[in-house]
Amino acid sequence: MASNIRITFLGTGGSMPKPGRSLPAVAVQVDDVLNLFDCGEGTQKQFMKSGVSFMSLKNIFISHFHADHFLGIPGLLNSLAFLGRTEDLNIFGPAGAPEFIRNAMNLGYGKITYNINVYTASPRLTFDFGKFFIKTLANDHTVPSVSYSLEEKDLVKIDRSKVDSIGFPVYRLEELRKNGSVTIRDKKYELKDVAQGIKPGRKIVYTGDTRPLRAMPDFARNADVLIHDTTMDSSMEPIVNEYGHTSSRQAAEIALEGSVKRLFLFHYSSRYNDLDLLLDDARSVFPESYLSHELLAYDVNKSDELIKMI
Repeated sequence: MASNIRITFLGTGGSMPKPGRSLPAVAVQVDDVLNLFDCGEGTQKQFMKSGVSFMSLKNIFISHFHADHFLGIPGLLNSLAFLGRTEDLNIFGPAGAPEFIRNAMNLGYGKITYNINVYTASPRLTFDFGKFFIKTLANDHTVPSVSYSLEEKDLVKIDRSKVDSIGFPVYRLEELRKNGSVTIRDKKYELKDVAQGIKPGRKIVYTGDTRPLRAMPDFARNADVLIHDTTMDSSMEPIVNEYGHTSSRQAAEIALEGSVKRLFLFHYSSRYNDLDLLLDDARSVFPESYLSHELLAYDVNKSDELIKMI
């Protein structure tokens, strides 16, 4: 289980930027692992303004290949090379990812000085990053698109009084936690024998662009944070859905049904100068709705909840 998880909104607009509202990009730091969800034009500049170092970037997750979600990649890749990066970078995206990323790498005369690993994030895949998983879900958009769920691994909390009472050697606790059971001198010890309970990991869901999905409440079930496409308000639903997006009211309904803890509105149409209309729309359904805004940082706190281990 990680010590710290911080979300930084680098850009929250959709389709085209406007002053104070850059294109989609969300950084999620899990201890020393920096992840980026989407990479709209100008993302490297937003990193610089945020104080989050893009040199520590490990993984980029692209929801789909509409321009506003990935055109920041060429500049970011070349800046990393210019600054002397040597560490591998992983990029994930839906169908077509290898071709789109290869084209981005080959723009102009710049030379990439480090290895880039590109993976196709097909729907319903799970990627293991040690302290957390990334899971994927197919969106309902106008082009191939996926949502991502970053799920911190659960932690079994050890009860030292139980450890002492059964005489289990403390130095083998991590082995027991990892394997679930350990045999010592023909006696088998199980993790549940020393467990106080399971501390559930934190969960962050990022949708990218999508119409309302029947599968989304389950995909986002009990998420600490849901960052959902909320391109327009409910009065515009026929239009916003036709173009492959979700209204703020519809996203709030998904958050409510999925029992998420907090909904961040995201991917605002440039037609809105005042976002309170979207916020009021969402809060009428789901009170724990909040506006994301450029350079907002949010720490996802650990829960004190303990689930009994069966």
